[in-house]
Amino acid sequence: MSDIKKDHSIGEGTGAVTGAVTGAVVGSAGGPVGTVVGALAGGALGAKAGGKIAEAVNPTEYADHWKTSYRDTAYYNNARDWSDYEPAYKYGYDTYGQYRGQQFNDVEGDLERGWNSGKANSRLAWNEAKGAVRDGWHYIERAMPGDADRDGR
Repeated sequence: MSDIKKDHSIGEGTGAVTGAVTGAVVGSAGGPVGTVVGALAGGALGAKAGGKIAEAVNPTEYADHWKTSYRDTAYYNNARDWSDYEPAYKYGYDTYGQYRGQQFNDVEGDLERGWNSGKANSRLAWNEAKGAVRDGWHYIERAMPGDADRDGR
C-alpha cells in the first residue's frame, strides 16, 4: 500500500471513529436507540470528512510538523512533553472534519466535553490542551480549499 493511500485510510478511519463517538454522545439524548443511530450516522459522516482532510493534509506530515514545533507555541509548558501534546494535536485533526464550517470558539464546549475520551495518556487538562487543538484546526483549515468557517484564515 502506498504511503498516500495509507494516510488517506488513516484519515477515514480516525474520522469514522471520532464521528461515531460524537454521534453516540449527541444521540444519547434520545436514549439507547438515539445512541446507536447517532454513532452510525456520525461514523459515516466522520469517515467521509476524514478522507477529505487526509487528501488535503497528510496526517503523518501534520504530526511531524507539530512534533518539531510544539515547543515554539505560546501555550507550551516545559513541564510537559510531546506525549502530552500529541493527543491534543491528534484530537484537533480528528475532530476538524466533523465541525468543518464552524468556528472553533462556537464548538469549543463540545470539544471540551469530548477531550477526556480523546486525550489518551495526555496529562493535559482541557485548558492546557485547547491551544494545541485550536492550532491543529487552523493548520488544517489553511490547507483546505476555501474558508469554510469564514474567519479569514
